[in-house]
Amino acid sequence: MFSLNQIKGLPNGISDFSKIIQKEYYYVDKTPLIEEIIQNGTEVTLFTRPRRFGKTLNMSMLQYFWDIHNAEANRKLFQGLHIESSPYFSEQGKYPVIFLSFKDLKVESYDMMLHSIQYAMATLFDKFHFLSKHLEDFNAMIFKKILFGESNVIELQNAVKFLSKVLSQYYNTKTVILMDEYDTPILSAYEHGYYEEAIAFFRNFYSAAFKDNEYLQTGIMTGILRVAKEGIFSGLNNLAVYSILEEKYSSYFGLTEEEV
Repeated sequence: MFSLNQIKGLPNGISDFSKIIQKEYYYVDKTPLIEEIIQNGTEVTLFTRPRRFGKTLNMSMLQYFWDIHNAEANRKLFQGLHIESSPYFSEQGKYPVIFLSFKDLKVESYDMMLHSIQYAMATLFDKFHFLSKHLEDFNAMIFKKILFGESNVIELQNAVKFLSKVLSQYYNTKTVILMDEYDTPILSAYEHGYYEEAIAFFRNFYSAAFKDNEYLQTGIMTGILRVAKEGIFSGLNNLAVYSILEEKYSSYFGLTEEEV
């Protein structure tokens, strides 16, 4: 017989790794994913999976693992999980992390897309507002323009790379960049007739963040579909793509028969 104290809740709709662990919901240990990503050593990795395969939860897990901010508190989240006993646990809490999700970026025009990205970047920069008082002249100006939603298209396209630079300089270490649901705004653009403009924007946006970014430690992207390489990832020759058809990493998204 189970007592009521033994029954755990199911984390329906919860994709925050910390909340699941702290509230003691049922959690299938996917931390071997961290170990394999580090072992693999690929600079930029794209995982494509259908909805409800745990992509966002895994990205949240990676954020809490690597993030240098609150490193000691985050370390406790991994107690009793596979990664705690791995030699790669030494990588925990070592890097500043940029975590950006485009899952809600579904708009009807190119102008609305730019405004939505301006807001997303301003929200992201606000999480690191403490950096502004450590910047000088040009960097301080660019940071404040993005923070206050006043950035132009070029500044928006380079915003993530710029943030990785100032974070790396502040912490004196490279930056991890996590981008969840990278393809949502592109699929929305296709649906509403501004696909070519969106592709032109995101080609430069993703290239700036992930190609020849000297401040990048590791880049992880997730999405539902693989947008044609010549359309958006042209020149991004450091990208490894793992779809649902690939055996590698397949057990870390969704549930295996044994886990069920």
